Amino acid sequence: MADLRYQDEKDASRYALYDGDSLVAVIDYADDGSTVAMTRAFTIPTFRGKGYAGVLTEHAIADLEQRGDRKVSPVCWYVAEWFEKNPDRAGIVAAR
Repeated sequence: MADLRYQDEKDASRYALYDGDSLVAVIDYADDGSTVAMTRAFTIPTFRGKGYAGVLTEHAIADLEQRGDRKVSPVCWYVAEWFEKNPDRAGIVAAR
């Protein structure tokens, strides 16, 4: 995890994590202007088990918290579990 690079690839509606030039994980999302529905977290199979999905989720949530203009709908099971493990970050979760 020496050369990690995080990007919000708005044109593809995804957050992406790269290790050097290699794409290692993505979180697909739908942004309606007030809520970002995180619909799928995916780690490229050859990179699984290294914690990349957690790193990417942390970056995505931190980015949205810093922007302060969106709530998160954790549609994806992985993102929902991430919030269960990080209850101190639940302030950004959209009300159901």
